[in-house]
Amino acid sequence: MTVTAVSSLLSDEQRAVVALWTEVNASLAAYHKLIGFFGSAQLAWGAKLAAWRQLGIHSTHIKRHEQLEQTHATIDNIQQALLDGKYGLLFAEQSDYPAQLLQIYDPPPLLFYRGDKSRLQQAQIAIVGSRKPTAHAQKITFDMAQYLAQAGYIITSGLAMGVDKRAHLGALAQVDSEHHGRTVGVMGTGIDVNYPNHHDKLFSQIIDQGGCIISELLPHTQPHKHTFPRRNRLVAGLSLATIVTEATIQSGSLITARLTSEQGKQVFAIPSHIDNSNAEGCHHLIREGATLIYHPQQVLEDINSQLGYQNHSYKLLDNTEASSTQENLSQILNPLNKDRDSIATIGQSPQSNIKSSSNATFIPEHLAPVYEQLEWYGQDLDALLGTTNLTPPQLIGQLMELELLGVISVQGGRYLRV
Repeated sequence: MTVTAVSSLLSDEQRAVVALWTEVNASLAAYHKLIGFFGSAQLAWGAKLAAWRQLGIHSTHIKRHEQLEQTHATIDNIQQALLDGKYGLLFAEQSDYPAQLLQIYDPPPLLFYRGDKSRLQQAQIAIVGSRKPTAHAQKITFDMAQYLAQAGYIITSGLAMGVDKRAHLGALAQVDSEHHGRTVGVMGTGIDVNYPNHHDKLFSQIIDQGGCIISELLPHTQPHKHTFPRRNRLVAGLSLATIVTEATIQSGSLITARLTSEQGKQVFAIPSHIDNSNAEGCHHLIREGATLIYHPQQVLEDINSQLGYQNHSYKLLDNTEASSTQENLSQILNPLNKDRDSIATIGQSPQSNIKSSSNATFIPEHLAPVYEQLEWYGQDLDALLGTTNLTPPQLIGQLMELELLGVISVQGGRYLRV
């Protein structure tokens, strides 16, 4: 590959954007200050050091501005990676740049991406939450994502462990291969740095199945505590609304929820038991005005009503996809609607499940007392022996029956509902 061929890939203004973004080390404040003063990336990049100093640009950025050869090398490396197909690059002035990001107060001037960039133009709903969710929250997240994706929405999340991963997998778990890939992952690292490391398979699955992964950060950028709030603002910015399925009071998901609210969008939160410390963040959000939900259809009702009177640049499905989707929805609607009646999957009182409609799982009468004592979080045998007044052999036998019925599971010696 010749230098001429590499250099011709980007326009002069685009090269200047990449150069500035490199020299300010992806600092949004510094970049927008330079663009605001000089009017274009080319003029800002061509400005003398003295002009940068007068603007109060940080000394480390000015030092990089001096090192012109290194900046040119970085640009050429990025262009070579583009030619090699390692990733793509979108600029804010391009028509395929997600228009919804232009509405936030600090839009990134460029986005690196892998996968199908058209996903960025489609209507998105964010699902976020704890990195260490309970088994119940994992199931809720997966079911929510699958349901909403099957309804035609793209599920957007942050590629983290726990809820994020389950959201992406739920969106990918469509009932037919034609409608795979309805997910967008926003990275808190450079586009070529998979984090967490053991999520390599998830990254590949998203890309291979037609989803999209994006990053505003420069290639090779490693994870840092400051990069994840930046990622969260993009998750919120891309989406029509944000769902928090389970989160602690200190969770970064609450940052995403706050940013969603600040952007004038709706925040949904799923309640749990008051003694579930892993859900304190959701309860806090509900207390502060988030919409309580226990079924994804409630999200659709609110979002679709918003789309009815607001002019969004989002794209849902074309007529062919929509027709097929209506048929496919029935394959996941029935179990979720059953749970909507019985509140078996999208939590309320555990006893509600036993009193549910005829479609709900039947609990034999002799097992009901033990089942009623089980919660959505795990309990060990000692705790259950103290509340059931059964002998150990009796309790173990009944727990085995419930497990065979598929209504409970065992994790680390603790028994919990599924």
